[in-house]
Amino acid sequence: MRGEIVIDEKACKGCGYCAYFCKRGCIEIRGNKVSPQGYLIPEFVNPDRCTACAVCAWMCPAFAIEVYKYEEG
Repeated sequence: MRGEIVIDEKACKGCGYCAYFCKRGCIEIRGNKVSPQGYLIPEFVNPDRCTACAVCAWMCPAFAIEVYKYEEG
């Protein structure tokens, strides 16, 4: 099972909860991307490790993350 996340850059407040609570290290705030409001945007950096557990979306206070689950095979 693989997962993918999509971050709504307009809704993201750059709090970093998604990166902090992702136990698989799939999300990082590197400082490369900034939202239109000036917040640092997290990046989905290890998609091969994502299992679509959706903890990142649950922890996001801005509801800025959508999680997609793909079954292999």
